[in-house]
Amino acid sequence: MTGRLEDKVALIVGGARGIGKGIALRFAEEGARLVLADTEEEAGQASADELGVPFIRTDISQMRDAEAAVALALRHHGRLDIIVQNAGIYPWQLIENTSADDWDRVMAVNLRGTFNASRAALVPMKAQRFGRMLYTSSITGPHVTSPGHGHYSATKAGINGFIRAAALEFSGYGITVNGVEPGNILTEAIQQHRGAAYIKNMEDSIPLGRLGSPRDVANAFLFLASDDASYITGTTIVVDGGQLLPEGKDFRMVPP
Repeated sequence: MTGRLEDKVALIVGGARGIGKGIALRFAEEGARLVLADTEEEAGQASADELGVPFIRTDISQMRDAEAAVALALRHHGRLDIIVQNAGIYPWQLIENTSADDWDRVMAVNLRGTFNASRAALVPMKAQRFGRMLYTSSITGPHVTSPGHGHYSATKAGINGFIRAAALEFSGYGITVNGVEPGNILTEAIQQHRGAAYIKNMEDSIPLGRLGSPRDVANAFLFLASDDASYITGTTIVVDGGQLLPEGKDFRMVPP
């Protein structure tokens, strides 16, 4: 690999599995020094052991946990260059069946978690006059949605608004703030909980004819974390294989 993140310190929140682990693996390939954080202690520790990096159990909805994760990165590496807030939950609930507590829980993890990660990372990044704050958004919410994802959609649209506001506020400190909007990604959770027919239907909805991989998403994060993106802030990259493009179902042109 090319060492695009050589000696950069990155904290990956939600790094135990799936997209978050994919980001951690890709960053490690490019020379980053990592700390992983997640609520899933067993999976998180296993991923950290695989990479030979520290792990801390973190509920990003709690500010004290966000601050503890940042403190661990500083204790191990002396600085924090990159934070990726990938932690999120997406329970399927129709709005009419969603209680106030259900709503608040999704808001707490997905949206307040984004705020908490930013506030905790801002302290060292502001002091060192450099930082990359990166967030996992989604095409669900900012662009499209489906029944059962009212709370999730609201949080992801909110994350995009927060990215723009934070980018403006933090720009004077040499900090960029960006996000990635994944489409349908073939994670462990999809493979474990969805049947072959469901996955095939998802693939058929994508012009490129396949589900994305965690590495596809990680490559977008890598770009935004690298020096190549030093003049980019307040925006998101869509990684969806063209999923947002079609007007109807009969969209794929097969070459003769």
